[in-house]
Amino acid sequence: MAQVEMILPAMGEGVMEATVLEWLKEEGDSITLDESVVEVATDKVDTEVPATIEGVIKKILVQKDDVVQIGAPIAIVETEGADDADAEEAPKVETQPTNNTTATNEAVSENTSQEIVAKSGDRFYSPLVRSIANTEGISQDVLDSIPGTGKDGRVTKDDMMNFLKNGNTSSATVAPTRPATPTPAPVAKAVAPAVSMDNGDEVIEMDRVRKMIADRMVASKQIAPHVTSCVEADLTNVVVWRNQQKAAFKKKEGANLTFMPIIISAIAKAIKEFPMINVQVDGSKIVVKKDINIGMAVALPNGNLIVPVIRNADRLSLSGLAIAIQDLSVRARENKLKPEELSGGTYTVSNIGSFGNTIGTPIIMQPQVAIMAVGTIRKKPAVIETPQGDLIGIRQFAYFSHSYDHRVVDGALGGMFVRKVADILENWDVNLTV
Repeated sequence: MAQVEMILPAMGEGVMEATVLEWLKEEGDSITLDESVVEVATDKVDTEVPATIEGVIKKILVQKDDVVQIGAPIAIVETEGADDADAEEAPKVETQPTNNTTATNEAVSENTSQEIVAKSGDRFYSPLVRSIANTEGISQDVLDSIPGTGKDGRVTKDDMMNFLKNGNTSSATVAPTRPATPTPAPVAKAVAPAVSMDNGDEVIEMDRVRKMIADRMVASKQIAPHVTSCVEADLTNVVVWRNQQKAAFKKKEGANLTFMPIIISAIAKAIKEFPMINVQVDGSKIVVKKDINIGMAVALPNGNLIVPVIRNADRLSLSGLAIAIQDLSVRARENKLKPEELSGGTYTVSNIGSFGNTIGTPIIMQPQVAIMAVGTIRKKPAVIETPQGDLIGIRQFAYFSHSYDHRVVDGALGGMFVRKVADILENWDVNLTV
């Protein structure tokens, strides 16, 4: 018999920690390989963690609401068929908070100052809290004085935000800065006005996902100067073709042929022609992404949005896109997506037409530089040019709104890209078979 540490596995690109929501097993329970043992929440998704080893759980190391770093041990499992020598040869995870969180902190940002330590006295500071302290120039002494509302008095992100919002940085001892690295002038932080309460007003606490969305949307507007270009596209050919194909497609593939796979197919083709839309910004560098991974906004039953990613969308057929879209949409609403299915996107599309909207100004999903909103398709009278002269006919139109990061996408590129998407759809081949 041997006792082996079960660690928290990688949870997707950019995820450094997770919060324990619920243990699905108890100490003394037997577990099999890939059996779900604990449910955790990251800043991307709630998910169940499968067992990476078989045996009996001897000790649970982290409890509900604990924040655990990726790669940290979460339980001790007693396994059979292994002697002590085998156990010693198994990869070990350093349990000292300082070493574990230092490595994580380095992954958060190459430029983050290391003056703030992971553990000071009896207090442990997460990589996120240390990153905020370093960015805002808060010294170790001042950080140690901030009241913590987390478990065992731990300082949380909300504690840091409240500290900064209340203007307490005036008493902070600014950490030494590197002389060779120029620092930008401080930007005044907006303070939300106080909300007055009247009789009968209802107060609803934001859930975790809504708080996450709020933080990301504000951050995106602060990071990227948004510009939006719009075009109106004649989708008559697309509508006619889909109406001809959808029944046979449903019978053949068992999936619905919606407009979304057609639109994503057009976006992927346009990206190949305008690859500088498929980029990300890294400081003063532009990273041109090789893969075309398109995220699609999905509305959840509670009203929140989630954005699963279709990887290598340009390599999928229309059938493949339709099946992938239906699968991801269903599992998104059932909270069954895997963390890796919510990361790695290089471009995003949002179908605001499903809510009856015509035009929108979507907010970019960082670190991407562009996002497209597709409005509802409406019948409108239009001028039709023919060899015999102009005629008035009924056509199917929709607006496409393209928001882009003006740091790296100029108006010409942003406008030409959305026009290209419209051109592809307007010239859709009605004889295409799927």
